[in-house]
Amino acid sequence: MKNSKKFKLSLLSIVAITLLSLNGAFAQVQLAHFQTDVQPEDCVICHEQAGVKHQEVYDSYTDQSAFKVTIDSVASVDNGVGTYDVTMMFTIKKNGQPYIDVNGLPSLDQMRVYTVTYDSTTEMFDNDHRLSNGGSGVIALGGGQYSVTSTMDYAPELSNAEVYLYIAQGKLDTEGMTLYDNVYNAGKKFGDVDTYESAANVSGCEKCHGTPYYKHGYRAAKVSGLPDFAACKTCHYDTKTGGHEDWQILVDNPARYAEIYYNNEDLTPAEETKYAYTANVMNDVHMSHAMEFPYPQSMSNCVTCHEGKLDVILADDNFKFKTCKSCHPVDGPEEGTEANRAPALKSVMPQWIHGSMTLDAVDCEICHSEASHTGLPRFSDIHSGYDKHIYTTEGSRYSDEVVVTIDSASFDNNNLTIQFSASIDPNLNGFDVNDIKPTVLVGLYGYDTKDFIVSPHSRDEDKNRLLEFAVDGVTTNPRFTVIKAENGSWEVIADLSMWADMITDGTVKRAEIAILPLLADIVGEIDSHENGETDDTAYALNAPSRTFDLIANAFDDGFYSAIVKVTDGCNTCHDALATTFHSPDRGGNIVVCRLCHVTTSGGSHLEMQSRSIDSYVHAIHSFQAFDIGDVNFTDPVEALRYDLHIEHVYPNFTIKNCESCHNKGTYNVPDQSKSLPGLLSGSDYPLMGWDRNIGEVPAYITGPAARACGSCHRADMIKEDNAGELISFFSHTQRGGYLIENGADEAPTLDEVIEDIMKYFK
Repeated sequence: MKNSKKFKLSLLSIVAITLLSLNGAFAQVQLAHFQTDVQPEDCVICHEQAGVKHQEVYDSYTDQSAFKVTIDSVASVDNGVGTYDVTMMFTIKKNGQPYIDVNGLPSLDQMRVYTVTYDSTTEMFDNDHRLSNGGSGVIALGGGQYSVTSTMDYAPELSNAEVYLYIAQGKLDTEGMTLYDNVYNAGKKFGDVDTYESAANVSGCEKCHGTPYYKHGYRAAKVSGLPDFAACKTCHYDTKTGGHEDWQILVDNPARYAEIYYNNEDLTPAEETKYAYTANVMNDVHMSHAMEFPYPQSMSNCVTCHEGKLDVILADDNFKFKTCKSCHPVDGPEEGTEANRAPALKSVMPQWIHGSMTLDAVDCEICHSEASHTGLPRFSDIHSGYDKHIYTTEGSRYSDEVVVTIDSASFDNNNLTIQFSASIDPNLNGFDVNDIKPTVLVGLYGYDTKDFIVSPHSRDEDKNRLLEFAVDGVTTNPRFTVIKAENGSWEVIADLSMWADMITDGTVKRAEIAILPLLADIVGEIDSHENGETDDTAYALNAPSRTFDLIANAFDDGFYSAIVKVTDGCNTCHDALATTFHSPDRGGNIVVCRLCHVTTSGGSHLEMQSRSIDSYVHAIHSFQAFDIGDVNFTDPVEALRYDLHIEHVYPNFTIKNCESCHNKGTYNVPDQSKSLPGLLSGSDYPLMGWDRNIGEVPAYITGPAARACGSCHRADMIKEDNAGELISFFSHTQRGGYLIENGADEAPTLDEVIEDIMKYFK
């Protein structure tokens, strides 16, 4: 990591800022005084449609292209020496009119033309050729028609072959990959190419990467005139030598990867041999997702990309070492692979059998197949294709088979009585409603907002959770009484006396009742959500919640209109929300997430963020790193993991696709009358082994827009260690609202700020 002068942020009311420059680094900021006069944010005045503008950038990338390309002809001339002069003619139109550049040639940001052959017997693509790279060799014929000629050793139109081209124009303002306003892909097939059928689905790519799916932002997997994924084969053909051996080294030997990464070293000949692979579509997709990227679900959940085709990919003849190696590292580090990475093959394959084998030369199906008659597990026995936490072995979701509902509630004399029940599909063998160990949570909404003034997950002075209680026969909580807990039916009373004054004066009018339905094969060692972890056999269920009006003494199911999608939002990438970062019983409901991720707590794992779900999720998907204060930057592997993490980009290739998570129209500046002020955590300071530009930053109380919208911006500045922009951003949000050091002398407390701000909206 780079060393620099220490930069301390101690921001309060910034009336006068003296920013001194010293050898290119920032010196300490001097402040005039604390801000104590709290005024509402005015962000909406200048940034009313900020979210819409973000979305418009992404929509420009995915909407219908102004371009259309037609491949008119492919003709070859035999040179008589085993080569052909191959000429492809094509027409480009823009907005329906012939596209003619001022110089007579197409002026495009991206343009490539490929061809590749196909063997329908082996189902392999080979013998690729690039007719044009970046538009080189393209000749204008007039009227928007162009040609390109190249010498090749086969005639595509006389072979089992395809030609493919793509163009892109108009760079967009994105923070990830370079995306373009107008993209068009075209293809033409000859011979038996139309018999090719991929074992994957383009819809699988689109779940995380958006629709239409363009690799790198301009190469389509679904191209008119070609079978799905055939266009990908023009580059990732089936005999291509792989060039990313480092992906395997990253998980197999992280220390060695750090040497390569920081010292710009070449691989040794032995490493090149050990990690050699074919860069076909399967290997590059599996390896990049299992090794390079922080894939947001288990790689064993094959159904994500191969739905309806699991019998094809898990067939005996696919059980080969090269298939296993595409997801699993071979040896693996002594401490085991990182969380959410596939385990090393040596750790899962009995070495007394496999240790002496030259695995690269052995097909697993020789012993592990129906035809072998060995009785050893087959590929489909080892991998069902389904994440065992999310799906049954038959492929149905546990969340569809096991359903918990909140049936009734009543409020009397500060006691909230809650009744809920569970049902299990009778076809789900081996499970019983008595196996469910539910946790009840009650959050109290504050000031008629959508935010909680009392979080059930917070603790009292005796370290008891305020309004969170595991009905497991072991856990106790002084505010909960169990009336009934048998045969899938529960009745629990929550005592709200502690907040009687807030209910009486109208600060609290509604409560959110939620149930976390824990279902596991082995429950004994589960720690009732105290550490966010459960036994390995817990199943992904949906956590129901309902809003209850304490004044009307009735459910108010229409109070909170969800701004975030789960089924076609979070779960498109995560498949079952919470399985990779919490316990699986927390799924299906963002309101339940918000019961713990409240505005009134700072981000415990994310510096300079709030624990509120908006700040947290925005920062996470901007790839701000967790717990940077725990990273030892003098350790090359720890530093490497940090550096690689912050380099990742949201899988839509930009985070500006707000609608990948949000319901339409719910991602502009927050309504202050419906969202509480919040707390931002301080910086992790000092860091171990890195004297970065951003230094000590205290925890701050700030407004909804600075908290939520500002989260992405802060994350980017933190990742870039851009202290100058960060202080300017804090200053900007302070001038347009409030930024108050939490716990500073003479500064108002969070409760006081909330009360002062919400007075404006009574």
